[in-house]
Amino acid sequence: MSQLSSRIVAAVAVMGCLVVTPASAKDKDKAAPRPAQIEQLYACRDIADPTQRLACFDREVGSLASADEAREIVFTDRETAKKTRRGLFGFSFPKLGGIFGGDEDEVREIDTVIKSVSMDQSGKYTMTMEDGAVWSQIDTTVLPRQPKPGQKIHIKTATMGSYFASVEGGRSIRMKRDR
Repeated sequence: MSQLSSRIVAAVAVMGCLVVTPASAKDKDKAAPRPAQIEQLYACRDIADPTQRLACFDREVGSLASADEAREIVFTDRETAKKTRRGLFGFSFPKLGGIFGGDEDEVREIDTVIKSVSMDQSGKYTMTMEDGAVWSQIDTTVLPRQPKPGQKIHIKTATMGSYFASVEGGRSIRMKRDR
């Protein structure tokens, strides 16, 4: 019986390692459905007979591992999803049903550091950030001081798919993300 208990504990531990980001109550209708492999694994909990429950867990964890190895399913945690959302800040994507953890953690502004700056013939800036993101000015606002590499920049969501950027607390310019 102790071998059976240890196998159940092992199965539950594996299940505990699978982090599924909960959707907020208001977004339940919008939340992405759980993968079938997860639902089938969770269904094993309802089996009363310990031997059958363990067999179910063994079978479903094996199925989940196979799907993971075949890259049919991807696991992530809240922190990784948050970093992914931050890295994609500035790009427009369709609503992906909470794939990155839902709207409650949506990135609306970032603080980063300028790696390089260039200016085109019309006096508009293109800035590359330390994380590799490239932002271009889309308005005609003239900054009193030219941005320089190493300076901090705050970028926040504006309207119509654009963003406001402020270099070290200075005047804001309207920008868009290029890459």
